Amino acid sequence: MKLEKEFKVGIRDIGINNKVTNKAFLGFFEEIGCLHSDLVGYGINDIETTKKAWLLMDWKLKVFERPQYGADLLVKTWARELEKNTFYSYRDFEVYYQNKKIAVATSKWVLFATEQHKISKITNDIYSLYNPENTCVFEEKDLLKIKELDSYSTVQQYVVKRSDIDINKHMHNLNYLNVAYEVLPEKEYNAEEKMNTRIMYKHQILLGAKVKSYYATKDNKDIVVIKSEDDSVLHAIIELY
Repeated sequence: MKLEKEFKVGIRDIGINNKVTNKAFLGFFEEIGCLHSDLVGYGINDIETTKKAWLLMDWKLKVFERPQYGADLLVKTWARELEKNTFYSYRDFEVYYQNKKIAVATSKWVLFATEQHKISKITNDIYSLYNPENTCVFEEKDLLKIKELDSYSTVQQYVVKRSDIDINKHMHNLNYLNVAYEVLPEKEYNAEEKMNTRIMYKHQILLGAKVKSYYATKDNKDIVVIKSEDDSVLHAIIELY
């Protein structure tokens, strides 16, 4: 079942060029995805009862057009049908502006058992509540792992602030994009925002953590790897292209 929600582009959703940012698109998707779970009884307000929480593992976003401030957008989302014996699920998104599709995205999620502190298998009785569909916005249905590079041109330290933390008490998933943009070279940062974004989350980042973001370019992609201060933990890999 597709869920639809209208969004008006606000001041926080645009960049210096008065166009919708990649972070804003992901924010719209996050909002409607949470709404869908709320409607079927597995939302944020239900965590204390269900003892289950959805955790995001991957994003893949492709933008075709960026509207300006004040634009009225229609966002659609749906849960994709589960593969057999899997511990993760996919959710896809489409964005329309003036009846024209301007962005698509897919995301990968796991169901976390809050009392056992471990990933829980997604049962059919839970997932059937979402009325999943066999439709994918990309030709490649699965999000494959992104590999680290052998070397990087820039490294920068970042200390996680209280404003970075979400309801799960770790860095909010959209704030990883902030860290990635901070390490970009000045020329790349001030250029038109890339139309494709891929984020692979590997390990949570907690309040006060000192992380290092590594930057490099390869195959016309800006690649940012976020690791722990001692390089022992990989937190995320972001590709912008």
